[in-house]
Amino acid sequence: MDITLTPSAIQGSVQVPASKSQTIRALLIALFASQSSTVRHPLYSSDTRSALEACVALGAILEESEQRIILTPPSSFPRSIEIDCANSGTTLYLLAAMIAATDTRATFTGDEQLKRRPVAPLVETLASLGASVEYQEETGYPPFTVQGPITGGKVTMYCHTSQYLSGILLSSVMSPSSVHITVPLLNEIPYVRMTLAWLEKQGQAVSYTDTLDFIEVTGGGAYHAFDEKIAGDFSSASFFFCAAAITHSTLTIEGLDRNDPQGDKEVLVILEKMGCSITWKDDCVTVSLDPERNLKGGTFDLNAIPDALPVLAVTAAFAEGTTVLANVPQARIKETDRIATMRANLEVLGVEVEEREDALIVHGRGRVHGGTVQGYDDHRIIMAMAIASLAAQGDVTIQGIDAVEVTFPTFFTLLASITKENEND
Repeated sequence: MDITLTPSAIQGSVQVPASKSQTIRALLIALFASQSSTVRHPLYSSDTRSALEACVALGAILEESEQRIILTPPSSFPRSIEIDCANSGTTLYLLAAMIAATDTRATFTGDEQLKRRPVAPLVETLASLGASVEYQEETGYPPFTVQGPITGGKVTMYCHTSQYLSGILLSSVMSPSSVHITVPLLNEIPYVRMTLAWLEKQGQAVSYTDTLDFIEVTGGGAYHAFDEKIAGDFSSASFFFCAAAITHSTLTIEGLDRNDPQGDKEVLVILEKMGCSITWKDDCVTVSLDPERNLKGGTFDLNAIPDALPVLAVTAAFAEGTTVLANVPQARIKETDRIATMRANLEVLGVEVEEREDALIVHGRGRVHGGTVQGYDDHRIIMAMAIASLAAQGDVTIQGIDAVEVTFPTFFTLLASITKENEND
């Protein structure tokens, strides 16, 4: 489906959905727990639905309502199973590692996008820890089969995506002996800290250096039932943060936990450096930009927050001067090559952009014109271009918007709810 959006000012407040990353971690830990767990205020999206369907395929029983999921784990897993993760890389990486702590023979596959996402560092680490692994088609990519159990040991991992390490950490808890992990390269550190926070809440014995270049997980552990509320998603909220910035508006985003380890909180710091005012009150943050001020470009390291690249690239286009979104090579191995796709879309809208292997350089002039851009079947590209339409100098048509279902099914409804044009109808 396509959509054409008209430039609109915004006002009011919006409550963002729950965190995808936190929801999936909660569901998978509940799957391996000894008794039923309750996940409150979960995100329902295509990615979390993939995780739920994987849990059911493995024998879990679900009681679902809008505000909670009660997951009862199976007494045992199937001896052999194929798990289709659809488009959910988080489900793929984390669950494949966790199932390797059992003796289930599991084949993991997904849609054509997921089959292009590299898995070799994760699979090779599982093999080093004692699992049997086998690729079904192309070496280094799904589909692949893994069968444990892992037995523990010492491994070295190069983590171009944090999900490799998060998967191994979640699995290592259930190893019969300790796992010592040396990490010479780690992108997206906040997501690993999120995983560590879950392990610590579960009472697992984990020690690590400040930089997370060495982590030791004491094996022989087990997951326990829990009752947890999922915090609002800073990744989803970042689109509304930036919407306020580029429209010189004031917008309040509700339902966020300032102390949550989600990395995309850093978007607020970046917007403040670009000239915005940021104010917190309880679980609400208000972002505003004085109509008399202009956004200013700058150089920002996005290694910890690669998912923010699309919307920050849009924001940079409305700033004055050059903005360098740097040190983010892993943006090329997401649902799409986000450095390339954002360059292409911004150029359609008349923005001067340079592409580097690990960076996007945007030469902002404070404005963009309208045009027809591609969604690239990538939810974050689609949402970023929708935000661009708010302050464009003409209508913006986005071709292919169905992928917003991945993390933010209500995105366009919420966006419409805060436009001044909508409020005047």
